[in-house]
This record gives sequence, C-alpha cells and structure tokens, in this order.
Amino acid sequence: MLPFEFVIDGPPVSQQTRRRERLRNWICEVQNEAKRHWPNDELPISSLVMVKITYFYEDVSIDVDNISKPILDALKGLVFADDDQVTDLLCRKRNLRGIFRAGNASIVLSERLDRENEFLYIAVQDAPNQEVING
Repeated sequence: MLPFEFVIDGPPVSQQTRRRERLRNWICEVQNEAKRHWPNDELPISSLVMVKITYFYEDVSIDVDNISKPILDALKGLVFADDDQVTDLLCRKRNLRGIFRAGNASIVLSERLDRENEFLYIAVQDAPNQEVING
C-alpha cells in the first residue's frame, strides 16, 4: 500500500503544548483522517519506512521539530506496526504566501495546494537503501 499519502486541514498541534487533551485530540484527528484513506482490510506495514511531513502555513508557524511526534503516534498501529520502523523522517514547513515550486508533486498534493489555506501533507513510503547514506 506504499506510497501512502493524505492531507489534513489546519495547523498541527505541537508536541510541546501544555494542553495535553488538545494533543490527544489532535492525534485522534490525524489518525481518523489516515483511516479514511487506508484500506479497511490492509494490515499495518511491517517493513522499514520513510515518513515525509510538510506543513504549509499562512502566517504563523510552529517549530518544525514539534510537528512529527504526534503524527507518528497517530500512524503507529494503522499504517506501520511500530514507530521503530521509521528509519527516515523529513519534516518541513513552507509559507503558502512565499515563493516555492512543488516539483514532482503528487495529485493529492497538487490538488490541495490549489486551495491556498494551511494544511499538512503526510506521506509514507518505502525506506531508502539502508546501506547508502546520501549527504
């Protein structure tokens, strides 16, 4: 079932939020959105994976290092069996009002970029070759 990708509207909730209930609700929201796109009869992936997260924001963004953990927690047990399978993680943010080009964008990402309000794009794919490290 790889690559697997989906988008979720609005800003993410930071791992550092003091309101733990808000964080729990965010994890559930991400998991529910992922469930909408994950085939019902598909088991979690058991192989090594790479996760790519891009936060497209409008005005104010959160620190990129606080975005990934809640999303990985939401995908664990649904898309991949355990988060120790994630060998590579690319987490980035891009200002929607800035100038950028979406090279080789998937249909899911391209369609969502046309709407011009903040969202997260999340993709899970096969992990790259573990014997090669690219700089």
